[in-house]
Amino acid sequence: MALLLAAATATGLVLDRHVSLTSLAMVYVLAVVIASYRLGWIESTVCAVGAVTALNFFFMPPRWTFVVDTRENFIALATMLVVALVISRLATGLRRETETARLNERRARQLQALATELAGVGSPEEVLVLGRAALSAAFAGPCSLALADANNELIHADALDTSVKDGMRHCMVEAAVLGPGTGRWPGLNAWYLPLGDKGQVTGAACVQPALAADEDGRQHAQALCSLLAQAAWRLRLTSSMLAAQNEAQHKQLQNTFLAAISHDLRTPLAAIVGAASSLQTQRDKLSLAEQDRLLGSIAGEAAHLSTVTENTLQLVRLTTSAHELQRDWEAMEEIVGAVLARVRQRDPGRRIKSSVPEGLPLVRADPVLLAQLLGNLLENALKYSEGPIDLVVRTGPGELVVSVKDRGPGISEAEQHTVFEPYARGDHPGSRGAGLGLAVCRAIAQAHGGRLTLRRRNGGGSNFSLTLPVEAQPPQGDLP
Repeated sequence: MALLLAAATATGLVLDRHVSLTSLAMVYVLAVVIASYRLGWIESTVCAVGAVTALNFFFMPPRWTFVVDTRENFIALATMLVVALVISRLATGLRRETETARLNERRARQLQALATELAGVGSPEEVLVLGRAALSAAFAGPCSLALADANNELIHADALDTSVKDGMRHCMVEAAVLGPGTGRWPGLNAWYLPLGDKGQVTGAACVQPALAADEDGRQHAQALCSLLAQAAWRLRLTSSMLAAQNEAQHKQLQNTFLAAISHDLRTPLAAIVGAASSLQTQRDKLSLAEQDRLLGSIAGEAAHLSTVTENTLQLVRLTTSAHELQRDWEAMEEIVGAVLARVRQRDPGRRIKSSVPEGLPLVRADPVLLAQLLGNLLENALKYSEGPIDLVVRTGPGELVVSVKDRGPGISEAEQHTVFEPYARGDHPGSRGAGLGLAVCRAIAQAHGGRLTLRRRNGGGSNFSLTLPVEAQPPQGDLP
């Protein structure tokens, strides 16, 4: 302020011989405007009075005195004082409004940035980190933030003072802001803000400093807490939704299992019991051929019963638990050979033709599960087709592909969307079973990090392809 008055006086002394007294007065008015924009209300008022005094002392006749000799000069000084004070007041108000507008802009930008960051969070811990950083950036602090569990008990709040935790609990119970200017507990030295409304409170915040007159600051704190509450509530709803989906999936699998037992297990059991009863009660009256037929029926129905049971239990195990597969380095040639040796017992016509090249890379797999997958595919091909069946193994970039191709009636476009779903059975003649075979095959493929796909073949038939990832091969000394 003193420097501004000194600069205005020096400028006036330089211009004194060249300009009028009115122009010199404008120099001091300019100094008052600068002081009003840069300094506070009191300092700018003092500067206005000092400017009038300096103009009177240095330039008003009689010069170098504080005496005002004419009425015109007195009116001029009084008018200048009023103008200087008005300018000072207006400039101070303008500066205050400018600062308020800039503060509101910064707060709006902070809310926008926080909303964008919260949109991508995936855990309550991320909400805590972002919330604490936002409160610390917006207020001088210290500020505190804590989330609550489903029972409204604070979590991650061990480092907070007891008084702070008590204030947070009370604001959560009342679902209202507590502290200065709120009408609730005005004697507090901080604002306590709940995250959310009544019935949906997910935590609380403590914000300092808290002034009763700072309504804008309190509203900004509430806006920040609202964004944090929405993110925390979204995570809670997402968690509940996933739990409900898992429960629904579990119930669906249970229903599938019960449906398989009620129909597909009961039917072969009835056939076995009937055939065994006939042999037990009427064996002497049956011919050897009839007895062989009944024994074959028992063996066939028992094998079917075993397949349905194994597929059902395998599907439940793969889809409802975090069971880790017992994977090791396996040669696909050996797995294919074992499967063909077992399946060809039911292939007297030698319809299955295999093409397995030498030097295939090893795969990390559970050989029993892969054998079950290939066995299911080959048995389906034998059951639902009459022509040749090709089992082809080939390598691709970073993958191993095993294809089972048949020349059967194929699978319609509509069925291709559901054929891998549990308890989905096609309309093929003679179709029986729980419809779990392909569902188990897909679950086994996914458990190995691979995929099972279906394509229609040109000329008729189906092509089931199992694609497995090929990892970096182990040194020869590490192989079993």
